[in-house]
Amino acid sequence: MKLPKKTRRYCPYCKKHTEQKISQAKSGAQRGAFKRGSPTRARKRGLARGVGSHGKWPPSKPAITKWKRKTKSTKKTNLVYTCKVCNKSTLQRRGIRTGRVMFKEEGK
Repeated sequence: MKLPKKTRRYCPYCKKHTEQKISQAKSGAQRGAFKRGSPTRARKRGLARGVGSHGKWPPSKPAITKWKRKTKSTKKTNLVYTCKVCNKSTLQRRGIRTGRVMFKEEGK
């Protein structure tokens, strides 16, 4: 999907229509492997070892059923609008389900 790099839209901070830059929202930082409650940390502590039922941490996970498999081929993209006057950003209300977002120059 092709979008312009900038557009004029309402800024809730300036309370008027301003020129705004459009960009794609980045995903947040990922949690570490050894955070509290992670199976990796539990295994390192010596849980889920030996014989018998391991309860929460089985030695191997069961196969995923066909109903639980991923069906969506694309993710929803979140657009961030940054005001050029006050430099504050607002997120788009609802995401667009699209394969790829490309930003184009004006007049092309």
